[in-house]
This record gives sequence, structure tokens and C-alpha cells, in this order.
Amino acid sequence: MRKTTFILPVIVVVIAAVLSSIYIVDEREKALVLQFGQIKAVKTDPGLAFKIPLIQEVVRYDDRILSLSTKEIEVTPSDDRRLVVDAFARYRISDVEQFRRAVGVGGIRAAEDRLESILNAQVREVLGSDQVTSNTILSSDRADLMVRIRDQARARALPLGIDVVDVRLKQTNLPEQNLEATFARMRAEREREAADEIARGEEAALRVRATADRTVVELVSDASRDAEITRGQADAKRNNIFAQAFGQDQEFFEFYRSLAAYRKALQGSNSTMVLSPDSEFFDYLKSDQPK
Repeated sequence: MRKTTFILPVIVVVIAAVLSSIYIVDEREKALVLQFGQIKAVKTDPGLAFKIPLIQEVVRYDDRILSLSTKEIEVTPSDDRRLVVDAFARYRISDVEQFRRAVGVGGIRAAEDRLESILNAQVREVLGSDQVTSNTILSSDRADLMVRIRDQARARALPLGIDVVDVRLKQTNLPEQNLEATFARMRAEREREAADEIARGEEAALRVRATADRTVVELVSDASRDAEITRGQADAKRNNIFAQAFGQDQEFFEFYRSLAAYRKALQGSNSTMVLSPDSEFFDYLKSDQPK
């Protein structure tokens, strides 16, 4: 009974020691075995591994591609037009041993703080270079600028044991204090363009109206000329007919002229004429036959 009482605690201690010496590394992570803060082993392959209980500890780091969003910063391109930009980076821990030595117990949080500083510095350096303007940042050349930022950030992040996979500029805006001035300038520019268009439209309308008025005058003049010519030709033909008629029978022509005079003079129901009875005006009213 005494032997059993002594053996059971020993077995429990042995089992606990064995269990505490075993650790498992997932395929999505890497592990470091530390002894009194010093790196004793690096476990990069997934599976079962062993360590010295109580003396050694295991620190795990994510082996997947991680993401980091930087805070907004102001940059000033070569055209002195300030912009507010922020970046999005994808990175992974390429050398876990070097990573541990660089960031210590701070881990991912400390590494991301240092990586964000590196990214912001490279964003300012690339976007603030002499060859880069605000139009370049907002154009299709933006992709080339992001590649330059990535390459420079990767070179400066390698001492941290970090590989920068990709960098993207998420947004590029004007500072709040410049937005109203920019909108006012854009509004004034559009109003000027609208005024120019209105002026050009009015000028074109005046040209069209002047052309139409000139065409109307020309058409009326041509029509009046043609009418006068036609009227003159008709009068000439009428006079010619009268002349021929007068030449054929002078007495009949005088009779016709007298009837026309009677028609014009005796219009209406109460026409009054005061003439001498022997006036020539009544010659054709005194007898039944013309003279």
C-alpha cells in the first residue's frame, strides 16, 4: 500500500513532464524554442516536437500572409498639391529567427509598428520625388509607383525578418482644408466654360438670324422684282390690247371708257353728281346709239 502511494505521484509527475515536453507545430505557423530568452531551436515543419520542460518555452508565429493598413498621411508631390493617402500592405514573416531578434517580445504588434513607419517613409519618399505630380498619382502610372514603394519597403523590412509581398494605395484625397477651395475653383472653371458656351451659342444664333434676315430680304426683293416685271409685262400687254382696240374702232373705245367712268362715278345707292345737262359726260346717256 505504501509502495503504491509513492509510485502514483511519481507516475503523475512523469506523465506531466512528458506532456509538457511535447508541442505541436501547425502547418500555418512557425515556432521557436527559447531557453532563458535565447533561441535554441527553430521549428518550421509542421508536426510533433519536443522541448525540455520548465526550462524551455515555445513561441509561435503566423506563417501566413498578413495584412497591414497604415494611417492616413499627407504627401506633397512636385506640383505642391498636397494629398492625403493611406496604404495597404501584405507581408509575411520570412525569417522567424531574425524576426525574434529584431522585435523581441513585442511580437507582431511591434513588428507592424515598425513596418508602418517604413511604409509611410517610402510613401513620402516615392510620392514626393521630383518626377511625381498629383496627376501622376491619380493616373495609370499609380501602379508603377506602388511597385517602387513595395520594392523599397521590402529592402528596408528584410532586417526585421519580414518579406513585403505587396503594397497598395487605398485612397488619395485632398486635405479637408483644401477641398472647399478646390471645389470653388472647379465650380468657377465650369461656370466659365458654361459662359463661353453660352457666348458661342449666342454668336452662332446671331449669325444664323442675320443670314435668315438677309435671305428674307433677298427673297422679298427677288419676288418684288419678278412681280414688277410681271406687272409691267401685263400692263404693256394690256396697253397694247387697248391700243389695238382703239386703233380698230375709236368710237367703241370711247364708249368703253365712258362706261368705265360711269361705273366708278355712280358707285353706291346715293351717289350725287352736279353737272351741266349738256356735259360730254352724258353723251352716251342721251341717245340710244353711240355717236
